Amino acid sequence: MNDDMIDRLVDELSLARKVRLLTGDTTWRTAAEPGIGLRQMICSDGPAGVRGESWDERRTAALLPSASALGALWDDDLLEELGGLLGAEAVRKGVDVVLAPTLNLHRSPLGGRHFECLSEDPELTGRTGAALIRGIQAQGVAATAKHFVANDSETERLTVDVRIRERVLREVYLAPFEAAVEAGVWLVMAAYNAVNGTTMTASPLLEDVLKGEWGFDGVAVSDWAAVRTVEEPARAALDLAMPGPDGPWATHLTGAVEDGRVPEKAVDDKVRRLLRLAHRVGALAPGASRRKPVMRTRDTRALLRRAVAAGSVLVGNGGGVLPLDPGALSAVAVIGAHAATPRVQGGGSAGVHPSGVVTPLDGIRARLRGRARVVHVPGPALGLPPSPLDPGRCTHPVSGAPGVLVRLLDAQGRELHAERRLSGRQLEPTLVPGAHTVEISALLEPERTGEWRFGVAGFGRMTLSLDAQVLLDGDFPCRTDDPAVVHVDPPLHTVRATLVSKRPVHLVARRELAAGTGRATVLAAAPPEEDPATALAAAVDAARQADAAVVFVGTTEHSETEGRDRTALALGGRQDDLVRAVAAANPRTVVVVNSGGPVELPWREEVGALLLGWFPGQEAGAGIADVLFGHAEPGGRLPTTWAASLADAPVTDTLPIDGRLDYAEGLDIGYRAWLRAGREPAYWFGHGLGYTTWEYETVDAPARVAPGSAFTVRVGLRNTGRRPGREVVQVYLARPGSAVRRPERWFAGYAAVRAEAGARATAEVVVRPRALRHWSEADRAWRTEAGTYRLMVGRSAGDLRWDNPLTVTEAP
Repeated sequence: MNDDMIDRLVDELSLARKVRLLTGDTTWRTAAEPGIGLRQMICSDGPAGVRGESWDERRTAALLPSASALGALWDDDLLEELGGLLGAEAVRKGVDVVLAPTLNLHRSPLGGRHFECLSEDPELTGRTGAALIRGIQAQGVAATAKHFVANDSETERLTVDVRIRERVLREVYLAPFEAAVEAGVWLVMAAYNAVNGTTMTASPLLEDVLKGEWGFDGVAVSDWAAVRTVEEPARAALDLAMPGPDGPWATHLTGAVEDGRVPEKAVDDKVRRLLRLAHRVGALAPGASRRKPVMRTRDTRALLRRAVAAGSVLVGNGGGVLPLDPGALSAVAVIGAHAATPRVQGGGSAGVHPSGVVTPLDGIRARLRGRARVVHVPGPALGLPPSPLDPGRCTHPVSGAPGVLVRLLDAQGRELHAERRLSGRQLEPTLVPGAHTVEISALLEPERTGEWRFGVAGFGRMTLSLDAQVLLDGDFPCRTDDPAVVHVDPPLHTVRATLVSKRPVHLVARRELAAGTGRATVLAAAPPEEDPATALAAAVDAARQADAAVVFVGTTEHSETEGRDRTALALGGRQDDLVRAVAAANPRTVVVVNSGGPVELPWREEVGALLLGWFPGQEAGAGIADVLFGHAEPGGRLPTTWAASLADAPVTDTLPIDGRLDYAEGLDIGYRAWLRAGREPAYWFGHGLGYTTWEYETVDAPARVAPGSAFTVRVGLRNTGRRPGREVVQVYLARPGSAVRRPERWFAGYAAVRAEAGARATAEVVVRPRALRHWSEADRAWRTEAGTYRLMVGRSAGDLRWDNPLTVTEAP
């Protein structure tokens, strides 16, 4: 459908009908206009999986590794495959728009949404995001580059005003979005925050840069409930306000146009872009269609398993402990709570319900079945709040089937609706007319005697009873408008009660509904915790009797989640004590870190091997076991620099002062900041080991390049180990004596090669012209400085193997 045809459709619509299209019809759907053949378009969160329109644990989705794990892949082809899986999942669920990828940066290790972002470097983030976009949109599904722009932390995220120099904004924070537009992305999401005094839904960056300079022809959509006024976003080139059906535009935009405060041509352009999007996803006749899924479950699981191994980063293997030889093992100790209950995804609005999770304990047992005995010891408890009831712990109080009973009651307590559900965490209980109260109840059979903890989460009047005895009764007002808190992660209120093992109790939680407070309701429980010293001793004893010990440590949903930043990088509970004690008992100790972002690892030199597994998605255990036992090589490279301690990290500030957050570090975030400060991190950006070794034999690179020209660096390598492997060759640039301030060095590109043991391979790294340019604030334009640069080749930002001058000639 060409632009002339779209213009004719726009001309058929009255002003009121055009305006109606610019606000969502529901939380997840755009408005339809049958008169011109336009159906609704369905949106879904998507960075780690396509949930669909509802939070329903019975409607499962394929769960990918977290975005930080995808950032560790350094593999365009695999990223496109994973993007294709997201697109295929969207097709399966009838979704037209996937709200992914997230292109914000790992500016500070304390960023609460670190797991949902790809890397600390703008070039790597842009390249990774572009590959995902190509994969998603190849399925006829729209990708969404978000959150435009500088939405890099969570504290006061709805209102924070990020202050940032124009050059820094252009070279660092806008760069990944520019790459997304170059990749042909169909939507860009405007963030909640402000930049330099203007909220992003009303920012001139939408018109001047995104649509003007970059030529973006898609839809600029708001983050959910980010449109707070009428005229400014309408004039600033925002196209679609979500969700709906209510909102400032739905109520007042028609009047603003009729009064001349917003030009009708601005509305026409927005509608034109929406219709172009609808045509692209098959939502506009002629050519409207419903696509068919293209991936089988078996293929999906195999791809996700491969992604887990490919994104795992082996940061230490000093003793050559990995890979473990299954034939040489008679007993393996698997230690840590994360082995049996891993964190497979981050917290917040992007969560999905996987059809099943392969835990690391499952994966190790499957790999060693019939060969070695596997003993699991959880170690000391992590000291977490009670977790939502699940089918493994509770049953329906009437039928006895696994799960809980969810009822909707009217103001008199009469039942309006009842159903069995599989979780005590109900974020969107079925809403029926006249509903006044949500009730979740279940029978719980305690596995041990002692003081149990129980919790109920939500807002407003809530009660929690145990065998008809009221344990909690209070009113808990909602004091936030952050949708992640209101609708996804409401605060949990806890009580304690003593239970007797094997004696079932009846739990009932009730939450009254009120306008503006959502309807999320959670019923949670936790058993008595074992004495920490006893639990630690049991772990040590298991490690001492095993041929090898694999310890799983990590963060929790209470330390890494949307809606709040982290305050520390230390592992919770006594996990550091656990690792040290196990490593002292068994020199063949492997530690697997289950986190979405950096954590402190003070014992890293004391263990035999250290593997970063991120939040690895539903095939976590299968992929990690493949790596541990040598079935697959750990293929990942760090997408962000890891500090030895938070005190060492150069950029940590996420706390606004008087509503402002100054990006005072300028161009120097991530490894750039470490280089500027002259500090040594625990692990550099780009670091990662495999199961073989490599010699960098030759480098063929130009000595001179013209401004605006791409060039290629060819690196000859030889696999000097005994196994086939993959190496990621990285290119960096520096400009000594520059007339403008530059990073000490900056990442310019990468290429990966594979080779058999003893074989040679050549990596060809294409360095694009943008790697040499800088933004001139005086000229308001890109400039390439002539002169001598340093061209470097290496394995990471801190491990360089070759360094030569590169002359950039004067512009003709």
